[in-house]
Amino acid sequence: MTMYPLRHLAPILLSSALLVPSINLQAQQRSFDHASLDAAAARVLPEVIHWRRDLHAHPELAFQEHRTAALVAAELTRMGYEVSRGIAGTGVIGLLKTGRPGPVVALRADMDGLPVSEETGLAFASKQRVKQGNTEVALMHACGHDMHVAMLLGAARVLSDIRGQLSGTIKLVFQPAEEGVPNAPNGAERMVKAGVLENPKVDAMFGLHVGITPEPTGTLSLRARGLMAGSDTFDIVVKGRQTHGALPWNGVDPVVVASQIVLGLQSIVSRQTNLTVAPAVITIGTIQGGQRANIVPSEVKMSGTIRTFDPRMREQILAQVKRTAENLALASGASAEVSIDAGYPVTWNDPALTAKMLPSLRRVVGTALLSDIPPTTTSEDFSFYGQRVPTMLFFLGVNPPEKAAIDWAPNHSPRFNPDEAALLTGVRTLASLAADYLTGN
Repeated sequence: MTMYPLRHLAPILLSSALLVPSINLQAQQRSFDHASLDAAAARVLPEVIHWRRDLHAHPELAFQEHRTAALVAAELTRMGYEVSRGIAGTGVIGLLKTGRPGPVVALRADMDGLPVSEETGLAFASKQRVKQGNTEVALMHACGHDMHVAMLLGAARVLSDIRGQLSGTIKLVFQPAEEGVPNAPNGAERMVKAGVLENPKVDAMFGLHVGITPEPTGTLSLRARGLMAGSDTFDIVVKGRQTHGALPWNGVDPVVVASQIVLGLQSIVSRQTNLTVAPAVITIGTIQGGQRANIVPSEVKMSGTIRTFDPRMREQILAQVKRTAENLALASGASAEVSIDAGYPVTWNDPALTAKMLPSLRRVVGTALLSDIPPTTTSEDFSFYGQRVPTMLFFLGVNPPEKAAIDWAPNHSPRFNPDEAALLTGVRTLASLAADYLTGN
């Protein structure tokens, strides 16, 4: 290594300081005051609790979240956000510009409830009911989306309060219909098509979901890569040739062919898929065919679900399901028509983004961070955002510490009752992720 006298170093150091102003910028970024963020989160907590209880008492089904959207838009406007409404139906976007150049970070909350009759006994339990066809159904926030909306509104207030310390732009996405509606695109897919990730273009996006796993209140849990399964459904119609059950050789038996296809599909997972990369599931849920015991029917219909955790594996398995069904049918003189309804992609936590943001999560909850949990076979439409921009979704534990995991009423249960003590953790985490991403902390 060459050594220089100090008098020769002075010009070099001076020119370096002039040529690399980003060093000074990074020094300013490292001075971000997390204490002011935490104080702002504590101040807004009473409002967060109020919002959560109000939303819980007034759940709305997918694409019907008009009251919820109005509440969100009014609060964001009051906080100084630029607000856009009616995105993909009832979606709301809040934009906060700091006035200084920097990246664009997005935070997401889903707004819809479920057709579930609440059994929590809460003073603010839902009494809402709506007509679905000729039937009246009860409504409940049985998946915690009321918590999601309230926490993101809380984070919105915090980020507005500390905007003077930030650079770049914050985009808040309040989306409809995470639970979806039958035979139609869901909320996130429609929001992406509506352009919510553009103008300005989002550089990274974060989201949370309460529950899912029965972790204690305030725990944060996630994993890099595939966190929640991609979910696809398929229908197969096996067409044979009808004949008398006593003379099967005069026809082509679609029942036998369908049975071969069921077994063949299982070999895709057990013999054709590298399960050291990620797990996968193929399940046949329905088989329908025939009307009498002594008649070989003309066709058999079946349907099933596919769950995958790796995007490439997903595409491989979808192709293998089609090929296996068609070729097994062909080998028996029958035919198989395969239709696949592409549902939710894999909820993919970008590895680089996840690694970068783990210190942010750890600052908020310390040792209550679980950073490499097993994947879950449930699905989430947050996955549609991850197909366009780097994303990270994490779970927030809402199981009260005095309640054993075995007694926990999970998401979608009529007794689902998330612990409100987790609200502050959620607000701090969402705000910290946005602030730390923008400031480079």
